[in-house]
Amino acid sequence: MLAFHEKIIALRPEPLAASGIDVLQVNLGYRCNMACRHCHVSAGPARSETMSGNTVDAVVRVLNENPIKTLDITGGAPEMNAHFRRLVSEGRNAGKRVLVRTNLTIFFETGMAGLPEFYREQQVELIASLPCYLEENVNAVRGNGAFRKSIDAIRALNRLGFGDGTSGLSLSLVYNPTGAFLAPAQNTLEADYRRELKDRYNVEFTRLYAFTNMPLGRFHDTLVTRGDLEMYHDLLPSAFNPATLPNLMCRSFVNVAWDGRLYDCDFNQVLGMPVTRERARHIADFDYAALSRRTIAVGNHCFACTAGQGSTCMGAAT
Repeated sequence: MLAFHEKIIALRPEPLAASGIDVLQVNLGYRCNMACRHCHVSAGPARSETMSGNTVDAVVRVLNENPIKTLDITGGAPEMNAHFRRLVSEGRNAGKRVLVRTNLTIFFETGMAGLPEFYREQQVELIASLPCYLEENVNAVRGNGAFRKSIDAIRALNRLGFGDGTSGLSLSLVYNPTGAFLAPAQNTLEADYRRELKDRYNVEFTRLYAFTNMPLGRFHDTLVTRGDLEMYHDLLPSAFNPATLPNLMCRSFVNVAWDGRLYDCDFNQVLGMPVTRERARHIADFDYAALSRRTIAVGNHCFACTAGQGSTCMGAAT
């Protein structure tokens, strides 16, 4: 079986490369109020990694000085970072589209009062994890009670206009497979989610993103425990789809880790594979021109993003 970089060279005369920087994805840290089984960064309540105020300042400078269109904020639970709301506000003040990846249950934690209203005020686009529309499946992945809290959070957001289709406030949901298999077709799955969530709980959302789980972090450990790791490692390259390559998110964005180091994606961050531009490997040394034409650092884990319909930070790649 060819390694991922060999697969790319066999298809095209040059390695995978960036085509610009439209999105700056910022991982504010690995602290989270949950410990989900599919989490590639193994986030949880005991994690202490968190972005400092100085690093947030450097992110804000990059947003103000470069033609980046979108600020994409993730974690952990990014809301648990002390500088989270400031970063959101500064991103909006810089004229950027701001996305926040939320687990929904964070709304019910201490210190999070008024968070939905803050999101409405800042016109934030929410991308919310809901790995299934069935309560038992969600609780099995995210912990008992997680599903009901998620539905209550969606209801609160719907009341503020998120996901209702008329206000312009976007609430997207994220599906993750609960085992060692690929996601179904995104459009088909979205129809199922929309029907089941409306009929069962009278909640609405803007769109659904279907992700392929990366065999890293806690999901890797789950595969090992179930004896599925080898099978999953075989599944991903066997489902390689070359049509996904032009739309991979790593080609149009840069990922910033909690410590300010730069990566091609959140997965490379977990693996400690920095961007190939040695003189621009930290947010303090951000070089828009150099990073816009960099070669992407790849490994066999990249087969997860090119399997089937593909998987990016914005759902299916095809």
